[in-house]
Amino acid sequence: MDTDAAPPPQHSPRMRRGGRSSREQDASSSSSSQPGPSGGPASQRHKQQQPPPPQHDFPLRLLVPTQFVGAIIGKEGLTIKNVTKQTQSKVDIHRKENAGAAEKPITIHSTPEGCSAACRMILDIMQKEANDTKITEEIPLKILAHNSLVGRLIGKEGRNLKKIEEETGTKITISSLQDLTIYNPERTITVKGSLEACCKAEVEIMRKLREAYENDIAAINQQTNLIPGLNLNALGIFSTGLPMMPHAAGPRGAPPVPAAGYSPFLSPSSHLSGLYGVPPASAISHQHTSSAPEQEVVYLFIPTQAVGAIIGKKGQHIKQLARFAGASIKIAPAESPDVTQRMVIITGPPEAQFKAQGRIFGKLKEENFFTAKEEVKLETHIKVPSSAAGRVIGKGGKTVNELQNLTSAEVIVPRDQTPDENDEVFVKISGHFFASQTAQRKIREIIQQVKQQEQKHQQGGPVPRHSK
Repeated sequence: MDTDAAPPPQHSPRMRRGGRSSREQDASSSSSSQPGPSGGPASQRHKQQQPPPPQHDFPLRLLVPTQFVGAIIGKEGLTIKNVTKQTQSKVDIHRKENAGAAEKPITIHSTPEGCSAACRMILDIMQKEANDTKITEEIPLKILAHNSLVGRLIGKEGRNLKKIEEETGTKITISSLQDLTIYNPERTITVKGSLEACCKAEVEIMRKLREAYENDIAAINQQTNLIPGLNLNALGIFSTGLPMMPHAAGPRGAPPVPAAGYSPFLSPSSHLSGLYGVPPASAISHQHTSSAPEQEVVYLFIPTQAVGAIIGKKGQHIKQLARFAGASIKIAPAESPDVTQRMVIITGPPEAQFKAQGRIFGKLKEENFFTAKEEVKLETHIKVPSSAAGRVIGKGGKTVNELQNLTSAEVIVPRDQTPDENDEVFVKISGHFFASQTAQRKIREIIQQVKQQEQKHQQGGPVPRHSK
């Protein structure tokens, strides 16, 4: 029996490879009463037009030794049926993939509690099988996670990971960035300790990963609202083609599932699905509007040692990047020989900014300018009219604090700045890509509001000054 062919009852690319026995279908669909992309008959979902649950389906992905797969499935699939029934989950064992591999991936769809309960049962089954077959070596818990989420699990200087280790009494290691490929953007999180300790660690690790994932989903939704006409479906953010977000969870090493097919992370109709595949740069559609979008200037700071990688051989990479994004990209001269950062000046409309900055963030990660334990966080400066600076700060810092809470970026409006010849001052934004983008768009919105108010008051009374 093989439970790899065990998707929900709609649009799975894996179903095309061959039919399933009724036994296989039973073993994998015991969570069909659950709402969301991974449960419930299609007809039921269409009838009940209920609002989607606040939490997206975020599966738990495990890596288990191949020798235990038979025991996890059980005779005629009874063991795995029992797991799915007791934990109200759907479990896919990708048994046929990567023939000869020492380990096989398992994907568990359920609530966070259901995933944890299924994980515990699978660890129990493996431990019992190890005892029965006189295997003495420790069986670690191995969790697979998309690389884009791992930085936030690790935390600054490894703090999050250390905290989980201390609180659960486990030892946690994460596979190297060197193991990533276009077809396998997942890292392996290995947890060693007692079965009880490993289960506690799984809960905490998945809580952090889910939080990072939910934040990214919120940021992307925010982005589509803030940049009208931005075609997120077709943006190839990373130059290697590595998707920025988790792709459809399939077998490791297999090409990503097409965006139109089933994705365990979201419904197939979602406008986000394009980010989960690997769209070619040529797929970008250009919006034709009656008026040209406003040109924006952004000052992005990168590590000095990364300048060569951004420019490329004979300037090829920076030229290619400018063409792809539809932006002007220039690297400002170093102010002194020992500077640690260089300023990249990007000029272009909102969509061009999103594409150019996204690729630069991706390039820095890809070229290992940030370690495996660091997330790519860069400082960005944008200029705002001095008359709008007070509005960005808000009364008693209220607006800037709300901005930081909403976007997860650090936003600073340095006080006592002398406005430049255009009567503008700098706002500093620090954070990972989506956080920085959302903060930039929000600040541009505030600037637009101030400009509109000023135009209204030009012929009328004075423009109201907002307290800082």
